[in-house]
Amino acid sequence: MHKRSIYRIFIILLLVRFSCLGQSSVENATSIVCQIKIDTSVVYQNIDNFGASDAWSCQFVGLWPKSKKEKIASLLFSKEVDLEGNPKGIGLSLWRFNLGAGSSEQAEKSDIKDEWRRAESFLNKNGSYNFQKQKGQVWFAQKAKDYGVDQLLLFSNSPPVEFTKNNKAYSVSGQISNLHKSEFQNFATYLTNSAIGLEKMGLEVDYISPLNEPQWDWADAGQEGTPFWNHEIADFVKVLDSAITKKGIKAKIDITEAGQINYLSREDNRPGRGNQITEFFNSESKNYIGNLPNLSHTISGHSYFTTSPDQKLIKERETLSESLKAVEGLKFWMSEYCILGDNNGEIEGNGRDLGIDPALYMAKVIHSDLAIANASAWHWWMAISPYDYKDGLIYIDKNKKDGNFYESKMLWVLGNYSRFIEPDSKRIKASVSKDSSLLASAYINKAKSKVTLVIINSEEKAIKIKQSLNNNDIVNFKSYTTSKDQDLAYTLNSESHIVIPERSIVTVVSDLK
Repeated sequence: MHKRSIYRIFIILLLVRFSCLGQSSVENATSIVCQIKIDTSVVYQNIDNFGASDAWSCQFVGLWPKSKKEKIASLLFSKEVDLEGNPKGIGLSLWRFNLGAGSSEQAEKSDIKDEWRRAESFLNKNGSYNFQKQKGQVWFAQKAKDYGVDQLLLFSNSPPVEFTKNNKAYSVSGQISNLHKSEFQNFATYLTNSAIGLEKMGLEVDYISPLNEPQWDWADAGQEGTPFWNHEIADFVKVLDSAITKKGIKAKIDITEAGQINYLSREDNRPGRGNQITEFFNSESKNYIGNLPNLSHTISGHSYFTTSPDQKLIKERETLSESLKAVEGLKFWMSEYCILGDNNGEIEGNGRDLGIDPALYMAKVIHSDLAIANASAWHWWMAISPYDYKDGLIYIDKNKKDGNFYESKMLWVLGNYSRFIEPDSKRIKASVSKDSSLLASAYINKAKSKVTLVIINSEEKAIKIKQSLNNNDIVNFKSYTTSKDQDLAYTLNSESHIVIPERSIVTVVSDLK
């Protein structure tokens, strides 16, 4: 078959049957038919990457005994499989490196009580650099590269304390930026010199994200952070863009890491800090920076506090998608998320939970960000967490030198996407019968040789899917299941059907010829 005919393939997944929770055999399922239709001719956004950050645990875990940190790195980065075909890791394609402001060096004088939320800086007080610092983080970044993670992003929560107004890594005012305009050049130099220093260690930096969640006050000394007004962001990014050109590095600038995705499309309760798509990418705006040569044609935001209830989840992402259309080619990255707050009673952020409940909630958010907001990237917050909170993919004992680690179902659910949807894949149309509660999204790889379908089943019922192929375009049919009892469990399907267990996420990988 000619390659271009692939786009006209109309793959029909049909004859979906639901079984009751207590039934042991799908053959006894209630005959409720559902269809999932995949159309490769209808193409949506490009998928750039799936990622997570090293904040803040990697500064310590990267110094743990080798056998333990190697296993943790394998879980995050590996694309290998075991003898039964089960993935050993989730195969992230981007790693976020937290470039600290120097609160660790200040210790208790930083006012940040929890030392696990402080961060080192490569910058010395005398203006020189010490790239022997942040050793634990560098170790994880190097392991990511060794495993084939070819995208590295530097993100900063605060400028170095040497440059801030209060010589702290948080804002005393909460309303005013903690960085004088006269220090913009110094901050830009720090970012570019840090990128160059990492590159000399073999870690080429692809993106620099200089400002994190500028809408928040950052006045409680809970962690490093500072607010910024839109005009300050525009002015600083211009300085950083010039510094990147002068230093000759390849990194692109990622903005704006908005604290909530609604601030990308409108001001809401943050006038002067919201409506950032228009502010930065509309050529008529006084804060327009969309023509800068080193600015990624991407705008980033965080999915916090916009995920519950379902009506809000959908509406916010529909609004964002429409706003993006005003700027040709502008991409959206969902660059940070974990489960915060009470989510309208749906799920609490408090309390560590390694089970399937938070994983299913997370899967719904991933699906909505990709399939409704058309996100080109999706990044979890803390890859490794020591906290009693739903903020980690892997959890650890809060011990700086050694401890145990614990896999969560959230790790493996992210893997249902990150392990199988390659960078430069494109999302394609996947239609689910209106009477079905299934969530499904589909992707075709760059070579147009593979289709990946991710299905979320939140019901207390198993699902049987029988695939009907046309033109024998699908020659292999593999599935990977994450459920209460399975972690990306591999099945080679010799028959034309697959069973999706109750309360599970299943990735189906089909080869095209």
